[in-house]
Amino acid sequence: MSASPPRQPVLFIPHGGGPCFFMDPPPAAPQLWDAMAAFLRAIPAGLPARPAALLVVSGHWEAPVPTVNTAAHPSLLFDYYGFPEHTYRLTWPAPGAPLLAEKVRRLLADAGIDSAEDGERGLDHGVFVPLKVAFPEADIPVLQLSLQEGYDPAAHLALGRALAGLRDAGVLIIGSGMSYHNLRLLFSGRGDAEAAAFDEWLVAAATARDPARRDALLAEWERAPFARQCHPQEEHLIPLLVAAGAAGGDVGTHVYGERLAGKALSAFRFG
Repeated sequence: MSASPPRQPVLFIPHGGGPCFFMDPPPAAPQLWDAMAAFLRAIPAGLPARPAALLVVSGHWEAPVPTVNTAAHPSLLFDYYGFPEHTYRLTWPAPGAPLLAEKVRRLLADAGIDSAEDGERGLDHGVFVPLKVAFPEADIPVLQLSLQEGYDPAAHLALGRALAGLRDAGVLIIGSGMSYHNLRLLFSGRGDAEAAAFDEWLVAAATARDPARRDALLAEWERAPFARQCHPQEEHLIPLLVAAGAAGGDVGTHVYGERLAGKALSAFRFG
């Protein structure tokens, strides 16, 4: 009898801006994306084993109900604009995970959560850009799961909880977003102190020793200092709530932090 795979953690990672890791940085900031790229490259070495599959929730896909990409060989969706031509020819030919997609839909149904499937949509840049850095061999099956329209915090915590058992089957669950996402202010030189205040709150909430308190705090993220200034729309933060739900009783750790163009950014690991 083969041994069960070790339990995988859950991650909330930053995916940067567009195809940022695969283009020349601005001359005024030649190391702009270096720390983030180094964090992403180090992910595999910190895992207990090679994942059986990657289940990714990106801030760039929402649907009326949680929706899985069922393609056996998913294409890439170049959903960014105004970048160098070569960034629209990137490749990351990871196999899909249609059997995992079926299992995800069964788990969601068992939890009373309606779901849907899409066999045509490609993996968006919230998936393939960071994972091309972290898993460049593109040899681990990947399944993208959408957010639910409306971004209800409780619904996304419940979504994660319904999928938590997949971790025991070797599935690495990844929330891909950005802990700060106000593109109007990011490179403006304004709002740095406010971003730091929000990040301090977010780190304390995500790493709370009591997971129930963690989830309660994250569910009310709009009450955090300068929450709406840092997230005018919350699609890049909500993947963290899915990750927290999938974490269950595992306490979060702050595994990456930097100031990008003056704005505090963070990533978290659970388990």
